[in-house]
Amino acid sequence: MKTLPLTPQVLVAAYASGIFPMDVEGRIQWFSPDPRAVIPLDGFHASKTCMQTWRSGRFEIRVNTAFEEVMRGCADRREGTWISEQIVEAYCRLHELGLAHSVESWRAIDQPAGSSQGSAGELAGGLYGVAIGGAFFGESMFSRQRDASKVALVALVERMRSRGFALLDVQFLTPHLQRFGAVEIPRREYLERLKDALKIRASFVD
Repeated sequence: MKTLPLTPQVLVAAYASGIFPMDVEGRIQWFSPDPRAVIPLDGFHASKTCMQTWRSGRFEIRVNTAFEEVMRGCADRREGTWISEQIVEAYCRLHELGLAHSVESWRAIDQPAGSSQGSAGELAGGLYGVAIGGAFFGESMFSRQRDASKVALVALVERMRSRGFALLDVQFLTPHLQRFGAVEIPRREYLERLKDALKIRASFVD
């Protein structure tokens, strides 16, 4: 696919066609993997330890309170990241339009008695992606504290289930995602599932 500007319109059209961008050595390239990795919502599973952490309240889950910080956290977690400044700017525009979202794990920071600073905390990890119709296209995740990104993923799946989403796209299969139930499916099947998911009227936020 030829190089296209990363406008919201181009990005939405690309995702709806099963295509997504990455910055490879300073150049935007477009991908449509075959096979494609997805996490079936009815096949998602997390370890006992992860679920105990999820239920313990160790992390506070927030949505869309630190979108750019989550993106930069994902970019910082590896050398040679594909999340360039151009990618960050493009997805922040999508976020402003209500199409890109972050699910965040925050660790509480003790505050002095009588403090009026409101809700405080430290961003411990999270993930971000794009939501269109009943599909969520997961882009990346990161952790600064153990299990922070895992808990964010559990929160994402719970949110998708409760709001009627049908497709969780994770692009490429990794051993980490396999532990949560991720599987590979042929691109043709993925596109069929995507077509059905895009017909669903689901809202990631109210």
